Amino acid sequence: MGFVLSLIASFILSFHSVSDANFTAVEQAFNREDAGKIVSYGKDKLLLQIQGKEGVYAQSQATQLLKDFFNRKPVSSFRFTFKGKENDDSPLTTGTYISKNESFRVTIKWKHIGSELRIESLSIE
Repeated sequence: MGFVLSLIASFILSFHSVSDANFTAVEQAFNREDAGKIVSYGKDKLLLQIQGKEGVYAQSQATQLLKDFFNRKPVSSFRFTFKGKENDDSPLTTGTYISKNESFRVTIKWKHIGSELRIESLSIE
């Protein structure tokens, strides 16, 4: 019985650390304006909404759209203000992206695909 509980606890901790690592890596990528890194955590196709424009894009297209946003709105700072529970089927993270005197709300919906946590949708409003 102790072994089973230990195994379950180990699985939960490793699962949590993978999710936390993803959240941290994406937060750092926003602060570096690294569109490619952000999108690399996405599904093959992801729903992207940037300032009212919405669509489902392949990773290469999504990367270009994020690069365009970063060029127009250079980052001053970014940080997650809310991180959902990693054990949810579709955890949600929200953050604040600051560019000069403007503030944008960033919402990322994640999806568990096998043992990986991938970005399903990303919204910047």
